[in-house]
Amino acid sequence: MSGLTLVKSPRAHAILSASGSKRWLACPPSAQLEQRFPEETSEYADEGSFAHELAELYLSLYLEKITKRTFNQRLKKLTENPFYSQEMLDHVLVYVDFAVERINEARARTSDAVIMVEQRLDFSPWVPEGFGTGDTVIIADGVLDVIDLKYGKGVPVSAEDNSQMKLYGLGAVNLFELLYDIQAVRVTICQPRLDSISADEISVEELNWWADNVVRPLANLAIMGQGEYSAGDHCRFCRARYTCRARAENNLELAKYDFGLPELLSDAEIADILTKSEQLQKWAKDVYDFALDQAENHGKKWQGWKLVEGRSTRKYADEEKVAETLVWANYPVETIYTQSLLGITAMEKVIGKKKFGELLEDLIIKPPGKPTLVPESDKRPEISSAASAAEDFKNTITEEC
Repeated sequence: MSGLTLVKSPRAHAILSASGSKRWLACPPSAQLEQRFPEETSEYADEGSFAHELAELYLSLYLEKITKRTFNQRLKKLTENPFYSQEMLDHVLVYVDFAVERINEARARTSDAVIMVEQRLDFSPWVPEGFGTGDTVIIADGVLDVIDLKYGKGVPVSAEDNSQMKLYGLGAVNLFELLYDIQAVRVTICQPRLDSISADEISVEELNWWADNVVRPLANLAIMGQGEYSAGDHCRFCRARYTCRARAENNLELAKYDFGLPELLSDAEIADILTKSEQLQKWAKDVYDFALDQAENHGKKWQGWKLVEGRSTRKYADEEKVAETLVWANYPVETIYTQSLLGITAMEKVIGKKKFGELLEDLIIKPPGKPTLVPESDKRPEISSAASAAEDFKNTITEEC
């Protein structure tokens, strides 16, 4: 098919990676500080990598880069992976379908549009040794699209002013600006497990200004390990987060409060504590997890602390043997067995999200969640407090009288 390229690149990681750009742009010296710590991996990261592999296979078939026979062979192998499930396939296909829509839109605009999947994107003219991997990149006249699949569901990610996505766009423009009349870069993050598709658009002129005036000077500081340490939300995935002194000092600012009874604090002080306490809790947990790992796996002794066996719950060593023993003792089967449906999450995974919705949508209820206090930046709609509702009711009665 003319005008198409499909190039796979390994998901390597640069010191100044696009995925870590939020962190090193906010805290330049953290990039080199992280190099003192080993790369981190997790089951969630491995699951995400597998989801990308599955998505790439389906897009490869659509773009006619592989035959149906090859597709079936590879899919069969993927279905044997423990991460594979109907639920995952349903989620991945949401991303694939969206990417296909954008691909068709670009082809209608430009006959020789270039489509790249799992493509290495180089933005080293602004970031020393800077590169990243774009999930789906579509180059056509007018608008260049960068679409990113995020399979995680723990942290919602917005495409708005997202430095990772802008760097991907910058790398793509760097490759194709001379061949196509690209006026703007449109970035999209597809997070299907959260039913979220977030998009943002920036002109090439604005993107280049940001690269020259914001990215380049901070990247030069970061690669040298220079600049000011700065703690914040970006610390979440920093490999140095457990023992970083700047983060500790930032969180220990709360110590300036005596923590007397709440009524002894001003409204402004309470609001300030609420703002900082979330980061404080995350930091304290990170420090605890680090100390536990060092004690359990490396024999580290912490003054005033000891490693003990945690609380445990009883469980059967052999369920079949237990059942045989009780039946032999003349206990009726119906008294020792219970039968219940799978939980909603487990059921959705077994039958797939699409079928789950088709068959059970009217049989699922979602009671109101317990009220919780969050920052105003949280996207959930505000609810009225009990006191506020009572006051509204009182005002309504007064007006009617």
